[in-house]
Amino acid sequence: MRRSCFTSFQLITVVILINLFEKTRAGILHSHVNDIKNKEREADGAYSPRDHGHFSDSGEHFSEFDHEAILGSHKDAEEYDHLPPEEAKRRLGILLKKMDLNNDQHIDRNELKAWTIRSFKMLSEEEAREKLEDADADDNGKVTWDEFLSDAYGADDNSEDTLNFGDDILPLIEDDRKMWKVADTNGDGELDSEEWISFSQPEEHPKMLPIILEQTLKEKDKDGDGFINFQEYIGDRGSQLKKDDLYAEKAKFDNILDKNHDGKLEGSEILSWVVPSNEEIAEEEVNHLFAESDDNVDDLLSFQEVLDHHHTFVGSEVTDYGDHLHNIHHFDDEL
Repeated sequence: MRRSCFTSFQLITVVILINLFEKTRAGILHSHVNDIKNKEREADGAYSPRDHGHFSDSGEHFSEFDHEAILGSHKDAEEYDHLPPEEAKRRLGILLKKMDLNNDQHIDRNELKAWTIRSFKMLSEEEAREKLEDADADDNGKVTWDEFLSDAYGADDNSEDTLNFGDDILPLIEDDRKMWKVADTNGDGELDSEEWISFSQPEEHPKMLPIILEQTLKEKDKDGDGFINFQEYIGDRGSQLKKDDLYAEKAKFDNILDKNHDGKLEGSEILSWVVPSNEEIAEEEVNHLFAESDDNVDDLLSFQEVLDHHHTFVGSEVTDYGDHLHNIHHFDDEL
């Protein structure tokens, strides 16, 4: 009798663990799918700009973005954070010679902007390579559709026809399939490194823009007229926004997004909304770095000015120590 009760307890425990596993798996899958499919989207549906992590909602500045904008690599930025200041300056001096296109020992705004745009491209390629390594199950340098399904959606048998997902997931797979076909330039059914970059960072590749426009209209254009009016633009967010925020969104729609002021978004207006401009972001980053480092306000950055502010451009152990010190003070305040 006692053995029977113990067995029942085991069975109940197994059932509970299975249910818990399924819920956890669903949660992880949903999170992973959002990460892959939405590629970091804003609340209004636009792709997150490259500088979305530069400032917090409260205005706090995060220097990591500045470092990545100069180094063009997340990994290099982390490495620089642990370099002694003199070594960070030495390496930065080498980069300055590459930035200085006219060899005048100064960095002007155009040179810094060109370098920043180059860094953005390198960051996108680095991020894409990391995603490719995760998805490339057989390590042949390419990703098949089945490998992508397995990595992004946890498809156990890798068969699109037998995927057992809810109605909220299957449309995402359909959209990914359309995006995949556009990225697969040679039509061989798998993506090499260059094609994979287009697929994983579609907002940064012109050939992908038509499919982005098509999918945006599919998602937002509720009345099917080929345009997006303000109600479609604001969507379900409208009921969640405060009155002032709603007015701000209306002003943004009317004065910034709706360039011809006809009360609706179409074509290039939609793309200007959902696809961030790296040119504009680079321009803003240049303004920020000049404001931080142009000590004599001559609208040029001398090599020495940049090196004097190396912590702004690339970081070093000094800034890393400062971060730790900030965290310690924050911890003390909480206590």
